[in-house]
Amino acid sequence: MAVITYREALNQALREEMSRDDRVFLMGEEVAQYNGAYKVSKGLLDEFGEMRVVDTPITELGFAGVGVGAAMVGLRPIIEFMTWNFAILALDQVVNSAAKMLYMSGGQYPMPMVFRGPNGAALQLSAQHSQAFESWLAHIPGIKVVTPGTPYDAKGLLKAAIRDDNPVIVLEGEMLYNTKGEVPEHEYIVPIGKADLKREGSDCSIITNGKMVLVAMKAADELAKEGIKVDVVDLRTVRPMDVEAIATSVRKTNRAVVLEEGWELAGIGAQVVDYVQRECFDDLDAPVVRVHQEDVPMPYAKGLEKSAKPDLAKTIAAVKKVMYVD
Repeated sequence: MAVITYREALNQALREEMSRDDRVFLMGEEVAQYNGAYKVSKGLLDEFGEMRVVDTPITELGFAGVGVGAAMVGLRPIIEFMTWNFAILALDQVVNSAAKMLYMSGGQYPMPMVFRGPNGAALQLSAQHSQAFESWLAHIPGIKVVTPGTPYDAKGLLKAAIRDDNPVIVLEGEMLYNTKGEVPEHEYIVPIGKADLKREGSDCSIITNGKMVLVAMKAADELAKEGIKVDVVDLRTVRPMDVEAIATSVRKTNRAVVLEEGWELAGIGAQVVDYVQRECFDDLDAPVVRVHQEDVPMPYAKGLEKSAKPDLAKTIAAVKKVMYVD
């Protein structure tokens, strides 16, 4: 099986789906001539031409709206935001048009489109460019939200998103583009709404998604050295969420840590904890603990930024807390 980067996996997904269906096109800032700000669209302009790989001005609201209109007339647009931090400018089209069009048109206008781009913090990009928006977007009915954490999932989920007849938001980890993993050379799809058990254990469940999957896996490796066996449940999709996968793991381990990149209040982890208490209350041997970003705008200073982020040490400490060790 080939080992490729997260970036290359996304590129393969775009190329395969654009080759399969000529209604699919990509639009966004620098996606064509520059091959994408993160080089995800590398080579696509040369292969598919300027009618299907379209550079736009810096007008997030405008080109998101053009995408909505294109979907209404039967095309399947993929809108790339250079970062989801800039996509705040386009949320009216995402929330008030794309998410609601099928319902407000009485079923006359399906909305087969994808909004995608990097999400979350990188390194020292400060408060306005280091935000994880999955809980904002997952709050809205009418859209699906996927958060791939590995190259395999990035390719499979993006392909599923492009084929979906609903608007799908693909939140790519800003620090994941250079990470590598095994990706099959044959055709495959990762179904939207299905979590994945990335690692099997018996003592505690770490429930996570997106960039935090790598942190959870490292925590599981470290805890294994101390004899603590951890289930790592990768949600992969945060709307709709795979409640059964969460419940199955917690019923087995009787303890849970929820690890997320975003802020605590109204975060994805809050919804996971709600599902755990509803489905597994009698199975729990300890209160669920959440690991998340500190409740501050992301600092620029390197040391402060590190302190604000959820990380390996905080995750290990949380698992030990629910295990009543240390």
